[in-house]
Amino acid sequence: MGKETGFLELDRQDRTYGPVDERLKNYKEFVVPLSAETLKDQASRCMNCGVPHCHTGCPVNNIIPDWNHLVYEDDFKNALEVLHSTNNFPEFTGRICPAPCEAACTLNIIDQPVTIKSIECAIVDKGWQEGWITPKIPAQKTGKSVAVVGSGPAGLACAQQLARAGHSVSVFEKNDRVGGLMRYGIPDFKMEKHLINRRAAQMEAEGVVFKTSVEVGVSVSVNSLKDNYDAIVFAGGAEDARRLDIPGSELPGVRLAMEFLMQQNKRNAGDDEMRAAPRGTLTATGKHVIVIGGGDTGSDCVGTSNRQGAASVTQLEIMPKPPEHENKAMSWPFWPLKLRTSSSHQEGCDRDWAVLTKRVVGDNDVKGLECVRVEWKDGKMHEVPGSEFTLQADLILLAMGFVGPRKAGMLDQSGVDLDPRGNVKADTNVYQTSDEKIWACGDMRRGQSLVVWAIREGRQCARSVDEALMGASQLPR
Repeated sequence: MGKETGFLELDRQDRTYGPVDERLKNYKEFVVPLSAETLKDQASRCMNCGVPHCHTGCPVNNIIPDWNHLVYEDDFKNALEVLHSTNNFPEFTGRICPAPCEAACTLNIIDQPVTIKSIECAIVDKGWQEGWITPKIPAQKTGKSVAVVGSGPAGLACAQQLARAGHSVSVFEKNDRVGGLMRYGIPDFKMEKHLINRRAAQMEAEGVVFKTSVEVGVSVSVNSLKDNYDAIVFAGGAEDARRLDIPGSELPGVRLAMEFLMQQNKRNAGDDEMRAAPRGTLTATGKHVIVIGGGDTGSDCVGTSNRQGAASVTQLEIMPKPPEHENKAMSWPFWPLKLRTSSSHQEGCDRDWAVLTKRVVGDNDVKGLECVRVEWKDGKMHEVPGSEFTLQADLILLAMGFVGPRKAGMLDQSGVDLDPRGNVKADTNVYQTSDEKIWACGDMRRGQSLVVWAIREGRQCARSVDEALMGASQLPR
C-alpha cells in the first residue's frame, strides 16, 4: 500500500465540475482533473486490502491496489502498464463507467471510497500526453482472419486483442464512424469523441481494418462473411429500444432517446443538418421536454435538452424514489440501490418517481402527457385512485432502456439461437453461438449493460476465438 495511514489522515476528494452556466454553452467535457499532489494523496488512501473487493466489483478485474501504489510512488508509466493489462480502453471507463469498483471499496462502508475512477482516468490521460501509448504490432501473423460485427466497446476490445494475437481482423460498422453507442449514444460533454478516434488510429496501426457504413445482413450477407473469414464475432449491441404503448404515442413529438442523442452528436461532429437528421431536425429548443426513464440515457437527454435551450425538462421514472443512502450492511460490496443525481440533473431538471404514463395529449402533435401515480405492493404496481395529473409537453423522449438486439437483418439471416430474453445465446466460457463459426459478446449477448462489461466480454471472447483458431491462446482472460 502507498501509505499505511493514508486512509486515516485524508478524506476522499474527487474531481469537480466546471460552472453550470459555462458548461451549458457547449458540448465539451467539463470535469476538472485532480492536481498531481491531490492525486497522489488520494492514491495513498488505498488500503491494499487482504481481500480487495474492488477487484470483484470491477467487471474487467482491474488490479486497483497495484496501480494506486504506483501512482503514490509517482510511477505513472508502470501504473499504465498494470492498468492496460486488464482494460483496453481506460479513458472510456474513466469517464463513463459508474464505478462499481468504488461501491465495492472497503472504505465505502463509511462513504469514503478511494477515488478509483479519477485515478484510472488520470493514469491513461497522462499516458497519452507522454506518448507512452503506442501500437502493439504482433511479431508475426497467424494467417487466420476474423470479422467483428459492431464497433462498440465489446467489438473494439475483441478486435484489438485478436489483432495483437496476429490475426487479420476486419470490423464492420453500420454507421459512418466507429464507436457504436459510445460514439452516437453518449453525449460529447460526457466523453469527447476524439478519444475514440485516437484508439481507432492505434488499432489501425496494429492491423485492424474498419469497414464503416456497412451493415451486415443488409449490404453484406452473413454467408459472405462465413465464406471469407475463419471466424465471426457478433458484437452489435442491444439496440432494440423499448417503446411506449399508450394512446397518442404515435404522434411525431414522441421520439426515441437514441434518435435525439445521435442527431446532436452528429452535429457536434460537423455533419450538416440533412446528414445529421435525415428524418427532420429533432431539437428541444424552446420546448417543454418530458424524458421517460430514470437511467443514464434519460440523464443524457436532460443534459442535451438543457444545452439546446429547452423551456423546461421533466424526467419521469415508474419505480419508487430510491433512498438517499443505501443500507451498507445489506448491500456492500455489491452495487447499491440509492438515489443518484448526475451532473445533468444538477444543471436543471424536475424529477418525479412512481409515475405511470397513460395517454399522450394532442391532435397533430404533442401537447401534454396524462399520468397517474402508482405504488408498489408485494412486487406489483397499483394505480393510486384520484392521483391523475397532466404535464405540459412539446417533446417526449423515450429512454426506457432496450429489450435486446435487433433481429431483422443479421440475426435473422444467421439463424443463431436466442435465449429466452431475445439475446444471442452464448455462454461466458467460450462465447460461441449455436453456429460453430460465430461467437457473440457484449450487449448483443448479455443484454443492455455497461461499457466496462462490454470490454470484459470482448476480451474474453477474443481469447475463446484465438483458442478455437490456434488450439491455444496466450491472450489474457
